[in-house]
Amino acid sequence: MNNENIFVYVTCKDRDEAISVGKAVVEARLAACANIIDGMDSIYWWNDQLQVEKEAVLIMKSRRDLFAELTEMVKSVHSYDVPCVVALPIESGNQDYLQWLNSETKTNN
Repeated sequence: MNNENIFVYVTCKDRDEAISVGKAVVEARLAACANIIDGMDSIYWWNDQLQVEKEAVLIMKSRRDLFAELTEMVKSVHSYDVPCVVALPIESGNQDYLQWLNSETKTNN
């Protein structure tokens, strides 16, 4: 079991924004990898109105100790006033992959 690695789930207005946000985070080594799933339908309340929109999902693999900095970076480059940035623990996984994830993210000193 590994409590230090996380999936970070972010929704973006479209594929281009997801690529832009993902590149910024990975280039800063706040995540080892970013995956984009385009064409998601989202239903949510915003400004007291029910919204139905297409969005893109951005999933990044990172570490718990980098989450606050990662969140701030996403907020600084994201177009939404209140972007969805949530973390889910990676409970277990291919140890070789998890070692790679840790080696490709920056060290916190």
